[in-house]
Amino acid sequence: MIKKISALGLMAIVFLGCQSQRSITGTQTGNKSASTTDSKKDNDDLKPYREVITSEAKSDEGLFTSHRVGDKLYYEIPLSLLEKDMLLVSRIAKVPAGFGGGYVNAGSKANEQVVRWTKRGENVDIKIISFENESDENSPIYQSVAANNFFPILYSTKISAYNPDSTAVVVEVNSLYENDIEAINGISSSLKKRYKVKKLDQNRSYIESVQSFPKNIEVKHVMTYEAEEPPESDQAGTISLLMNQSMILLPDEKMQPRLADERVGWFSIKKYDYNSDELKADDYRIIRKWQLVPKDSEAYKRGELVEPVKPIVYYLDPATPEKWRPYFKKGIEDWNVAFEAAGFKNAIIAKDPPTKEEDPEFSPEDIRYSVVRYVASTTRNATGPSVSDPRTGEIIESDIIWYHNHLRSYRNRFMIEAGAQNPAARTLNTPEAEIGEMMRMVIAHEVGHALGLPHNMKASSAYPTDSLRSAEFTQKYGLTPSIMDYARVNYVAQPEDKGVRYIRMMGPYDLYAINWGYRYIPEADSPIEEKPILDKWILEKAGDRMYEFGSGYGGVDPQSQRESLGSDQVKASEYGLANLKKVVPNLIAWTSKDGVDYEDLDEVYGELTSLWRGYVNHVVANVGGVNETLKTADQEGAVYRDVPKEIQKNAVAFLNNQAFTTPDWLLNQEILSRIEASGAIERVQNLQTRALNNLLDEDRLKRMVSNEQMNGKEAYTAVELMDDLRKGIFSELYSGRKTDAYRRNLQRSYVDAASAYLQQLKGEDNEAVLKSDIIALMRGEMERLKRDLSTRKNNNNDSLTKYHWNDLVARIDAGLTVDF
Repeated sequence: MIKKISALGLMAIVFLGCQSQRSITGTQTGNKSASTTDSKKDNDDLKPYREVITSEAKSDEGLFTSHRVGDKLYYEIPLSLLEKDMLLVSRIAKVPAGFGGGYVNAGSKANEQVVRWTKRGENVDIKIISFENESDENSPIYQSVAANNFFPILYSTKISAYNPDSTAVVVEVNSLYENDIEAINGISSSLKKRYKVKKLDQNRSYIESVQSFPKNIEVKHVMTYEAEEPPESDQAGTISLLMNQSMILLPDEKMQPRLADERVGWFSIKKYDYNSDELKADDYRIIRKWQLVPKDSEAYKRGELVEPVKPIVYYLDPATPEKWRPYFKKGIEDWNVAFEAAGFKNAIIAKDPPTKEEDPEFSPEDIRYSVVRYVASTTRNATGPSVSDPRTGEIIESDIIWYHNHLRSYRNRFMIEAGAQNPAARTLNTPEAEIGEMMRMVIAHEVGHALGLPHNMKASSAYPTDSLRSAEFTQKYGLTPSIMDYARVNYVAQPEDKGVRYIRMMGPYDLYAINWGYRYIPEADSPIEEKPILDKWILEKAGDRMYEFGSGYGGVDPQSQRESLGSDQVKASEYGLANLKKVVPNLIAWTSKDGVDYEDLDEVYGELTSLWRGYVNHVVANVGGVNETLKTADQEGAVYRDVPKEIQKNAVAFLNNQAFTTPDWLLNQEILSRIEASGAIERVQNLQTRALNNLLDEDRLKRMVSNEQMNGKEAYTAVELMDDLRKGIFSELYSGRKTDAYRRNLQRSYVDAASAYLQQLKGEDNEAVLKSDIIALMRGEMERLKRDLSTRKNNNNDSLTKYHWNDLVARIDAGLTVDF
């Protein structure tokens, strides 16, 4: 039998050939225990154990025994653990205010890498190990793969002593945590540049705490940097972070990996096989998943629901408020419905935190416990990270993070998007039943991530938009086929629609994806043997929109957008705007409290404005949009199809009527007079200009030119877009009407956007645009608009409007004047 091993890990990993399970999870050549012949007797400089680990030591037994002796931290590392694979996960435990522009929060992961402690003479090194590249150790190319993927040394320290029976080395590791080691620090090179970081101040950098557990060691250490421009001016010229370093022992018995398929969304790990028969290094991916094995394989084969040998267990953080615990538990255990589709019962369990009497060793930091952490923070977010074995994709631990102020996001969103239809949403003190259900579904969403599922932004487009107005449909199917979509509140439902569901829930895609990733396939002894079975499950659902996947990244497919609902984005946005127009006049009453200022009103109004922008952008995506349906070569039909012409024209008509017309409904003077002295004009200008620039995006226009070339008269052309847009944005010019300040700003933005393309002729930094049809398109548009302005500008009795038309002519002349 041929052993398949990773040249970087010198160990067995998936190979795309007919290998048995034993072959795939074969022995690791480099994890023999270091010989005890290299003992303290051969090192005259070593001190006796009792002189290093004195009676004053504060020791903690675990994976390594840690010893705090004064300011020094020692690890007592068993020789049996040298050369073992360990996962080093670096997280930022605490951050200063405003760090990373507010996008880097406590709990953010800074790095994740596999390491090995190795003995080198009188030193112990930490080497960074990669399992991305692999080769058969018996093949000629193995030597080249190994030579071209040499393990870097992360850290090195002298051996201070051996333990009394010479079965472990004792090393001081202060310098690992108190020096600026890039691989484990929390400030990226870009942030160092942004804050003008000079250096790490070692006098103000120190180890705060160490905890040793059976399978992991957790170290918290403060890193203080001298910085000329820290994120907050009152930080005394420094940036201090509290880092948490987790050193986790990876299992010797490896899970059989499962090959990823882009048609079903999964977080995955990329691999390169240099022994592939392909005429290249064959790249493939394995999914990240928990290892679930049925207790009774025979019953499982018969189709009975069977409990797993080791279920997935989440504990609630002891800090979780009692009133929210039932909702958190339901959100976790909601996934049991999906696991039942995969043949498992009681696969995921939620538990209250144990008392000291029940489990004196319980700690959220212990890798043996996965925890839903409740963080007292003003951050408005929740996350679902997990830690996985990069060799096989096995998820070994997960901490869901719920930040307290995420409640604020959902109460606001519920009021804005459901206030017109649902009386329960017309208060900032959202009733517990509604806010509890929202929390439950947020936790379910984050647990989905921790199970291995990424966002599926395409899911919501599977449902007809008007179906979201149906009580029967929404109560049965929810707002989208997947809880992993961003579809937080039903903004499509109208006030006359009774009994509809307003909050997302788990859907058919979630059951399908969990079955695909977690169903135990005992008849397949290798990942390659599983593949035909997995492919068959995908093909059985092919053509059914409810089981399609789209990440939402790239911005090309209008059916795959975050926060969008339904298959018709224009209709959904019309419904959403209709509701917003009903909400705005009520915001003062719904947000005000006696004796309290208008801070809440300001916040909610600002978020409502952002949602209006979101609805507009959902529509913009249809113009020059391309619908994507992921397929493999054995499936018929195209992967990419341009959005039909009529849908694109309808989208532009919506934009002219709803986005580029002055939003008088939004400019509610009763609200504005309470939250700002001025700024309404600039706010609307910003909203409309961003929508216009998005519509005239370079890539979008290129796609439209390409579509015309390929599809001729069936295409909505870039020239038609500019013509429709000009007639809408400059409707006052063609009708002889007066323009208001908002429209004048928009019209200037239109001319400026077109002129900006022409001005690129002065430079050489965008050759793709210079050689495309975009320049000719914009030149022609400006010349056409200039002619229309010149012949019609006097057909108006308003002086400011005339001045405005003259100003636009001057701007066009300046834009057209380009020296070659």
